Amino acid sequence: MSHVMNTYGRLPVAFSHGEGVHIFDTDGKRYLDALAGIAVSTLGHNHPDLVKALAEQAGRVLHTSNLYRIPAQEALADRLAELSGMDEVFFANSGCEANEAAIKLARYYGHKRGIAQPAIVVMEQAFHGRTLATLSATGNRKVQAGFEPLVPGFVRVPFDDLSAIEQVAKTNHDVVAVMLEPIQGEGGIRAAHLDYLKAVRALCDAHEWLLILDEVQCGVGRTGKWFAHQWAGIQPDVMTLAKGLGSGVPIGAALTAGRAKGVFGPGNHGSTFGGNPLACTAALTTLDVMTRDGLLENASARGAQLREELARALDGVAGVTEIRGDGLMIGVVLDRPCGALVGQALEAGLLINVTAEQVIRLLPPLTFSVADVTALVDTLAPLIRKFLSA
Repeated sequence: MSHVMNTYGRLPVAFSHGEGVHIFDTDGKRYLDALAGIAVSTLGHNHPDLVKALAEQAGRVLHTSNLYRIPAQEALADRLAELSGMDEVFFANSGCEANEAAIKLARYYGHKRGIAQPAIVVMEQAFHGRTLATLSATGNRKVQAGFEPLVPGFVRVPFDDLSAIEQVAKTNHDVVAVMLEPIQGEGGIRAAHLDYLKAVRALCDAHEWLLILDEVQCGVGRTGKWFAHQWAGIQPDVMTLAKGLGSGVPIGAALTAGRAKGVFGPGNHGSTFGGNPLACTAALTTLDVMTRDGLLENASARGAQLREELARALDGVAGVTEIRGDGLMIGVVLDRPCGALVGQALEAGLLINVTAEQVIRLLPPLTFSVADVTALVDTLAPLIRKFLSA
């Protein structure tokens, strides 16, 4: 009997160690990791540079708190600002914490403008986390059910629908921000059109709203640029990051620029563990390796290869409705619920995920090679064919 709280439907496997894009269970079986801990293990497993940097940092100091300066945190903030063009960084421990910071900042921004009940426009099928505020912002009733009353102050509209936001602008004068994912991950690997992102940026400017982009899953190089919104050539007022930033070490960040710069001051927000030396060392090392090894370019190339090989292997297969995504953030959409494929892939030595009930989600490490992509398709495509023919 385990004393771990029963909050996950775990698969019947435990892992002992990993090497590159492979991970081994406690019986010694090897698996190709096409999920990367849900877009977390950017550098794969047991990367020598990351292991070395973490061991050295652990031998110096793990934690001091934000009562004092943290040089690694300052260096990471500078690096993220350089890569993004943003101005300030608040460090947290997870994506939902980063999104909580963004929500709080938007409300504080509204109150400074004299709006007593600030509202944030959010999207259907969005996922922003499981804390009370972030699950209220999330567009998924399964996440929200049983936790009412939800946090007020959110106005929900269809994703990738500019006219819906424009209609809100005409009727709700308490809106202070628009919050969205450039690519919805939990919502089924659904990418916003680039023209839509540009138009939302312009609409926010016209109304002096904040544009908050949740890049917890699609950021940090996963789409082939450092941040997914850069494909649209825009800059948000707030951007949230987590997952792949620390390559497995928990870290989150909320970056600000434009109207959001300088909104928070001392005492407005905080975190005991956020931006600790170990987590920031992990993030700095991740960014260094990504730059040195050309992992953004690799994400683009391997993503294109993956979509092409999947399309070829699944051509004409009834039940496959779409293969979509950018970089190494790919969804294979089927015409029926396909959660059973997760266990079948596990038996075949492959780690995948299913989201939005009908979308096979592939989020491999950014270190995937040409051969790794082919191995993934050679394993997954027959499983899909067999599943759809059953």
